[in-house]
Amino acid sequence: MPRPEVAGSYQELSEDVERVSENPAEDRGGEMGVHEDVSSVILPDSELGTSAPSLRFSKTCLKNVFSVILLFIYLLLMAVAVFLVYQTISDFREKLKHPVMSVSYKEVSLYDAPGIAFYPGKAQLLSCKHHYYDHIPPLVNPGQQGKIECSTWRINYTDPFTNQTMKYALVVQGPRDVKKKELVFLQFHLNETDQDFSAIDYLLFSSFQEFINSPEKAEFMKDCESSYSSWKFSGGFRTWVKMSLVKTKEEDGSETVEFKQETSVVNYIDQRTKPRSDQLFFVVFEWKDPFIQTVQDIITANPWNMIALLCGIFLALFKAADFAKLSVKWMIKIRKRHLKRRSQAMNHIS
Repeated sequence: MPRPEVAGSYQELSEDVERVSENPAEDRGGEMGVHEDVSSVILPDSELGTSAPSLRFSKTCLKNVFSVILLFIYLLLMAVAVFLVYQTISDFREKLKHPVMSVSYKEVSLYDAPGIAFYPGKAQLLSCKHHYYDHIPPLVNPGQQGKIECSTWRINYTDPFTNQTMKYALVVQGPRDVKKKELVFLQFHLNETDQDFSAIDYLLFSSFQEFINSPEKAEFMKDCESSYSSWKFSGGFRTWVKMSLVKTKEEDGSETVEFKQETSVVNYIDQRTKPRSDQLFFVVFEWKDPFIQTVQDIITANPWNMIALLCGIFLALFKAADFAKLSVKWMIKIRKRHLKRRSQAMNHIS
């Protein structure tokens, strides 16, 4: 039965021919050597061995498997890059819709003196004076007319909400020097009242100087009453008001001013000899701290960062696509080369 040996000899002959086709220079240089070795090619497998073809096949297989794995890895990276693009654009749109509130503080030594508008009604201003370093001297002749050492202005204007009722306002210049703890101490007197509770309304606006420079002071006060909140302080007490200034920047670039207040109330001990039915009002205005608070909405999304990130992602996408294309071409080329060698070997055997 010599057929198995002949088949094995033909197989080795085809592999030898394949090696010769890969090295044409050696083929041309040693045709005689090839003819002389034909007898050795036809030797049995036990003498020649079959390690070289199996080694070549295993290397080719490993290269193909490695190329497929790399292809899948780069496809996975491309999917991740597409997801990052979508997520980046979504985050940018979300940040545009929801800006973040930013709070900053600016330290000052002198404030622009605020305006304090009182609505005393039937009450009368007895005294007004500026003091420093939180020191208020003892009262002298409380309930009697004293010195008014403040810049004051009396004005009448129509109620901005009804446009029918006339209102009387007493506008006083507020404190300025926060480093020296400047304060304004005022005393009011109400002789008689038909109400169960007595109180005086007041409001704060940002600049007393703007009020003085305004040609239409009545309209200025109507705008202030429409824009600012009003508060009260009661009779029979000393109300200490500590102010802080908050500026808010709007989206259109405009700026609004708001006052925050902390109040403390101390009972007034009336030491006058004769019992009286009148009411005394004491109020103190002072700056809380030298910091102006500025509030504004900011957009944390930076378009340049997003553009840079998108450029990097798209570059990675193009590189991955180019590598995948080259990998596929390389695999096809290897496959064609393998089929070509196989067909050449089969033709030679035939």
